[in-house]
Order: sequence, then structure tokens, then C-alpha cells
Amino acid sequence: MNFNIITIFPEMFTALASGITGRAQKKDLISVKCWDLREFSDSKHRRVDERPYGGGPGMVMTYAPLKKAITAVKQANSTPARVIHLSPQGKSVQQEMLQNLVTDNEVKNLIFLSGRYEGIDERLIAEEVDEEWSIGDYIISGGELAAMVVIDAITRLLPGALGDPESSQQDSFSSAGLLDYPHYTRPEDINNLAVPEILLSGDHASIARWRLKQSLGRTWLRRPDLLAQKNLTNEEERILEEFIAEIN
Repeated sequence: MNFNIITIFPEMFTALASGITGRAQKKDLISVKCWDLREFSDSKHRRVDERPYGGGPGMVMTYAPLKKAITAVKQANSTPARVIHLSPQGKSVQQEMLQNLVTDNEVKNLIFLSGRYEGIDERLIAEEVDEEWSIGDYIISGGELAAMVVIDAITRLLPGALGDPESSQQDSFSSAGLLDYPHYTRPEDINNLAVPEILLSGDHASIARWRLKQSLGRTWLRRPDLLAQKNLTNEEERILEEFIAEIN
């Protein structure tokens, strides 16, 4: 998967050289290239923004340098690229959406537009943007951090990116559509807080059932909206009822 980021702060993306994304780059599972938007400006001072028509606070990123940058990225890639604008007005990024993207053989190149200021000239969005994505209902200073979040989330789903291929399937929001169960490691007792005995039992079937109960219970407590979207089996309903009875 090739990630191209159009930004005025390319130095921010050095963070992707670490951790899972860094290892994925070394394995050639992903490539990350930043395109400095200011290099595509015809302005003497490399400006990429202007005051908005109609008045109002802030500045708006201009059409021409963004258009040139997108054209350059597309020309540099041998296969079609999908242009994604990171915006609070975009559709919410969901795990299933990213999983579908990873399995789509036609999607090999992504171009992320990292907007700043008050936004991007709407005509550029209308002409060049394929999709607008949002990482949440809140405002951050620009699309760079959102792009890094999305790149990390996609990379985790690529075969070979994680040390254990089952890790991504057991994460919250993955195949079961539930929050993850609690995890414990050594030592067995910390300040009189012990690891649940069932996890020490060696009974794998019982452990799996306990973990499912915790996932169902946590989702019921913290994200009931997720449960409302999921058709529970009869067994899952019984296990959830057990969890509710235990905490009441």
C-alpha cells in the first residue's frame, strides 16, 4: 500500500518511521511519501492560502497548488490513486471500512490531503477528492495527525505487518464488532488485585467464553450503540445476560 500525503508540514510524518508503520516500511509492505504543498506554489513567498470570499476569520487553502500537487502524485504512481480529504465533515472512519479497503485489490495508492486553516477551496474538493474522511467529531489543527491515525490503522490490517497475524482480528471493533476483553500479564497479584483465576486454569474453552463475556459486557457498558448494530446469537445473549446479572 502506497501512502502519499500532501501537506505543508512534511516533517510531522517522521513519526511513522517508528513502531509498526516503521517496520512495515522496512518490509516494503507500505511506502510513505510526503509532498510539500509549498513546492507547488507559484507565489514568491510560497503561499498556499488566501482570505475567504464573503469575509470571515481565517484563511482558505487555494486551488492551484493543491491541483498541481495531486497531478504530480498521480503521475508518479503507475496505478490509479484514490484522493482522500481528511475533514471533520467527512464520513466517520470505521474498522470495517478500513478492512474492506485493504482487501480491495484495486486500491494500492492513497493520496491524503492534509487541510489547514479554515479548509480547502470547495472547487478543488469537487474536482479532485474521491472521499472525505473524519476520525471523530472534534476539531484538530490540521489533517496531518488524522492522516497518521488512518495510516497506522490501515497498516495494522496488512498481512505481515503485525508479529502475530491474529492480533488485528482480536482488537476492538474487529471481526466480532465488539470492544476488546481485558488483558493481564505477570505478576499474578498487584496490590491485592489478582488475575482472574480462569485465565490461569489452562481451560481454553472456558477462557474463550470468559473473554467473549467480557467483550460483550464492556460493549454493553461503554458502547451500547455497537450492540444495537449487532445481531447477537442466542448463546451471546445468554452470556451477556450472565454478565449483567453478575454486576447487578
